[in-house]
Amino acid sequence: MPVDIRIASAQPGDLAAVRGLLRDSGLPDQDVVAPLLAHFLVARRGAELVGVVGLEPFGRCGLLRSLAVAPADRRRGLGIELTRSLERGARHLGIAQLYLLTTTAERFFAKLGYRVIPRDRAPAEIQGTTEYRELCASTSVCMVRDLEEE
Repeated sequence: MPVDIRIASAQPGDLAAVRGLLRDSGLPDQDVVAPLLAHFLVARRGAELVGVVGLEPFGRCGLLRSLAVAPADRRRGLGIELTRSLERGARHLGIAQLYLLTTTAERFFAKLGYRVIPRDRAPAEIQGTTEYRELCASTSVCMVRDLEEE
């Protein structure tokens, strides 16, 4: 990860920049509202937001969502660092399994220990999210990582 970038908790004032980065990355942003940012992390270079990742916690499971990195900062380890930082925070919340849906990043997440599962095997809490029900294509791949394995 570039040394001039720092990762921190998202703030309500980050909403427009977060949504813009998601849109620019081809990811859904329609349901990203200020209260949801409570479990989002952002990466900044100075005042510029260059990365984001989000978590929707549901007791012992959670949905990893909205991982996006600005084009100029891709392939430098920032996506990995954002994901690992989110996983540490999820463990701190008592989350044991982290789920995600993707149409483009299956190989990226597989390298980080996520495995593909049938979509209908996701817990009801995950299936009930707007991302699962409405925003991600039915062709998206569902993946899971057991955070208690480490």
